[in-house]
Amino acid sequence: MSKVWINGSLQTHVTVNDRAFTYGDGLFETIRVRSSKPELLDAHLKRLEDGLVRLKYPRNVFTQLLSELEEIAFSGDQVLKLIVSRGEGLRGYSLPDKTNSTRVIQLSELSDYSCQSESGVAIRTCQYQMAINPVLAGIKHLNRLEQVMARSEWQDQTIADGVVTDLDGYVVECTMSNIFWSDHQTVYTPGLERCGVKGVMRDHVISKLAEQGIVVQEGNFTLADLKNADEIFITNSLIQVWPVIQYDDITLDIGPVTRNLQKLLLQEC
Repeated sequence: MSKVWINGSLQTHVTVNDRAFTYGDGLFETIRVRSSKPELLDAHLKRLEDGLVRLKYPRNVFTQLLSELEEIAFSGDQVLKLIVSRGEGLRGYSLPDKTNSTRVIQLSELSDYSCQSESGVAIRTCQYQMAINPVLAGIKHLNRLEQVMARSEWQDQTIADGVVTDLDGYVVECTMSNIFWSDHQTVYTPGLERCGVKGVMRDHVISKLAEQGIVVQEGNFTLADLKNADEIFITNSLIQVWPVIQYDDITLDIGPVTRNLQKLLLQEC
């Protein structure tokens, strides 16, 4: 059972004229709450704030959301989802003279990912390729149609995620996660300047590895680079770190980088 606040009030409905519905004009963040504390909240809010600036939202939208978030009481392990849209608008793409934003705060139950974290998961290569769009690269805007199309390619529930490339054939991410791999003790992850979501957990993992003296190389990598990996893991704020034990027809062991990261994240509890 989830609990939803819209513009500071408990309710569950928004108008069909909201620009989130008509144009996908907005942003969202999905945050893990552990022991009543939202994890990496400052980093999530920073990405949200940066996204609002890039989408030309007025400053007061972010401050309104912060004020409403301060009134929320968290309990145990939950999922916190923040959604911000430009609010109700008339027909047409032009920005309204005044932004009456819609701000959604949702709390729901956190799923148990312990099995995947311990035993590992299988991933596959998607045929769908992402458009290259540096203007929207990095942020979590509401238009997720590219992820929907990529995820539509399989129904096998034993496949946890799919690797997506851009139109030039470079690995970007998975449909719901960022991806890392190691090859001869070097760790790699795709650069996200052209497209894809700059995950909060992704950045946190890069930071944690740096503390261990491991520098992650970011750049343009092909599927051939990924297939040469010694170990692969995927990340997002809810699952944190999942080892990959099967990638297409390649079987992988759960490697030391992955297990060490999981241990470091567990110590943060």
